[in-house]
Amino acid sequence: MAIGTKSDFKIYNEQFFGGFTEVLMQNADIFNAASAGTILVRPRRLKGDYEQESFVPEIASLITRRDVTSVSAATDLKMTQLEKASVKINRKIGPIAQTLDAWKKIAEDPQVFSILLGQQTAKAALVDYVDTAIKAAIAALANNSSVVYDGSAGTMTHTALATGLSKFGDAAKSIKCFVMHSKVWFDLVKQSITDKITNVADVTINQGTAASLNRPVIVTDSAELVVSGTPNNYYTLGLVQAGIEIDESEEKDVESQIVTGLENLVMRIQGEYAYNLGLKGFTWDITNGGANPTNAAIGTASNWDQVATDYRSLAGVRIKTQ
Repeated sequence: MAIGTKSDFKIYNEQFFGGFTEVLMQNADIFNAASAGTILVRPRRLKGDYEQESFVPEIASLITRRDVTSVSAATDLKMTQLEKASVKINRKIGPIAQTLDAWKKIAEDPQVFSILLGQQTAKAALVDYVDTAIKAAIAALANNSSVVYDGSAGTMTHTALATGLSKFGDAAKSIKCFVMHSKVWFDLVKQSITDKITNVADVTINQGTAASLNRPVIVTDSAELVVSGTPNNYYTLGLVQAGIEIDESEEKDVESQIVTGLENLVMRIQGEYAYNLGLKGFTWDITNGGANPTNAAIGTASNWDQVATDYRSLAGVRIKTQ
């Protein structure tokens, strides 16, 4: 049982102790308005391991040629009903334990423990949302080559971005936002400067932006965007409205207790929560993927089944570059 003691703390002079905590630095501000509504997080309490929703898909050959010279019987078409499912992902916080003595030695109230932990937990939960959503979208979109562009022979350019966008054809305007790694973003920035396109290079240098086909770009250094190799490759996602949906489907429960019976009194904090993850145009394969999936299962393409008839009704496009 790993319990922190006073030896795990740095007891500085008062002027050096700022009460700061190290938090995860990965950008997690990508939800709702920040992503132009393409990645949604919302509180929705949901029972069970899945949220299942039925829908009526497009009817194939609904409009056809009519032969005005014939009185033969016409073949009836039928409406069908399909189902899409989001999957519930269960998460644990801690447990984290620290001796009360450790806080006394730095002249702080043990309640600071819960405050600092809360700050770290909030950011860590958002980063988990980001990484899990990206992992799922990359895997699911791999199921349809129509929305995948492999530009891994080179780095990200405006041409590569436009080629990826073109995968949606006449529905390209549905792509509302790009999500990319900072390495890819700076490749695009450098290209804007190198190309010396009138005004574009000026704006890049003066404002620190890059032309992105009139769409906002979310930059996050998620490990899920990186394909390790020599050199590394990187995924960029172009997402549609509500392409990724994260429902905070269960309340967060966080409990603390004072543990006795040890050499020192210990405060322990532990919590748990759950959220549902869904992708536009795909359903979670309940049979293959199962309940409460591992990270590996979430990133397995065969666990996400396409239910949208038209590829332009999927969550977006996937671009791969160096």
